[in-house]
Amino acid sequence: QMQLVESGGGLVQPGGSLRLTCAASGSIFRVNAMGWYRQAPGKQRELVATITSGGSTNYGDSVKGRFTISRDNAKNTVYLQMNSLKPEDTAVYYCNARVVLEIYSDVNEYWGQGTQVTVSS
Repeated sequence: QMQLVESGGGLVQPGGSLRLTCAASGSIFRVNAMGWYRQAPGKQRELVATITSGGSTNYGDSVKGRFTISRDNAKNTVYLQMNSLKPEDTAVYYCNARVVLEIYSDVNEYWGQGTQVTVSS
């Protein structure tokens, strides 16, 4: 079964850094775009960053210049380096991936279980 397993969340002080990791595991033919979204209490889920298999990236306006998304295609893994963290970055961060499980099959979208990031002094 295809799974997205996230790690790296936690508590950090304002101005600090965290690195999130998300690995896709299971029987996979190809992983297309991967990305990170976040949801704060009482708010809608929002885009943080996405990256294509070719390395093209897209960032939400609130994280541009502070967060960097990258991936290792050989490991089907995506990373999110978060620097200069602010209290408003506090949220549950969800990994997202568009995956082709078998050759000629459709692209399916998967979500991780979420990892909590709390920025507080």
